[in-house]
Amino acid sequence: MGQYAAFNEALKYMQGRQNGTEKSIYTPWPKFNDAATDGLEWNTLTVIGGRPGSGKTLIKDQIIRESFALNPEDNFRVLEFQFEMVGRTSAIREFSSITGKTYKELCSAGSILTSDVLNTCHQYAKERVKHPVDIVSTPMTVNQMREQIDMYMNMHKGKKTIITLDHTMLVKRAPYQNSTLDMLFELGEFFTQCKRDYPCLFIALSQLNRNIDNPDRAIDGKYGNYILESDIFGSDAMLQHADMLIGINRPAKQKIRFYGPDRYIIENDRTLVLHFLKARNGDARMSFFKAKFEQMQIEEMQTPGQQERR
Repeated sequence: MGQYAAFNEALKYMQGRQNGTEKSIYTPWPKFNDAATDGLEWNTLTVIGGRPGSGKTLIKDQIIRESFALNPEDNFRVLEFQFEMVGRTSAIREFSSITGKTYKELCSAGSILTSDVLNTCHQYAKERVKHPVDIVSTPMTVNQMREQIDMYMNMHKGKKTIITLDHTMLVKRAPYQNSTLDMLFELGEFFTQCKRDYPCLFIALSQLNRNIDNPDRAIDGKYGNYILESDIFGSDAMLQHADMLIGINRPAKQKIRFYGPDRYIIENDRTLVLHFLKARNGDARMSFFKAKFEQMQIEEMQTPGQQERR
């Protein structure tokens, strides 16, 4: 693209943002939207990294679940590469979010599920399936994912599509790839090429390196409490391609009571810290959220108080 064409494209996009014809996808959280460009922009890649149980799948699921209600004027689809969780489990987690019942309660573990709750789930499912969400659950290589997306976008005539991947480590290695890192570098290039070729945005979940669990990083009030870019598994592969890179921490799992040099008071294990490590078109920052794991939701919370220095 020449410089003249690039300026023209930029001015057209800016005008579209001005008159409302070009919009980001709103997420359920104003803090999250503000860290980005009033939500997630099309033609971008957001990578969310966290240890198991930190809430990264929960965040991805809530974005998708609420995206249609929050963006009623946008005409888009959702394509999920869901390699980690079977579809049934994902659906029950979604029922949990609208009934307030835990996964175990919905599975009649301990007490029998009432007919009223089951009927509520039936009615929700009837409405939910009206939304254009498609799921690919068979693990694939990067090339197979590209073929799937090409076919999907052609089938739906290039309609805007939110594409999710749960998660990067579960993409199959091709025979010519010597390591997982080789796969991740190819995956990053694949994301960048696709977001140039199609009107899509990607949300990819990733793992953290195990050094986040080192005892010296769990000492109260240390900078090592914080998640860094290098903590994201395969960060060299993902960082250069991501438009937004987010690391999730759940300090209480590491017995951290006073988080980071500012010694934020961590009251319980429901406190999540989102480190916006890279925001190409927004602002890097740290924000606090509260997890409601039983209802499969997170919500914003005020920044905690700080331990008084003596």
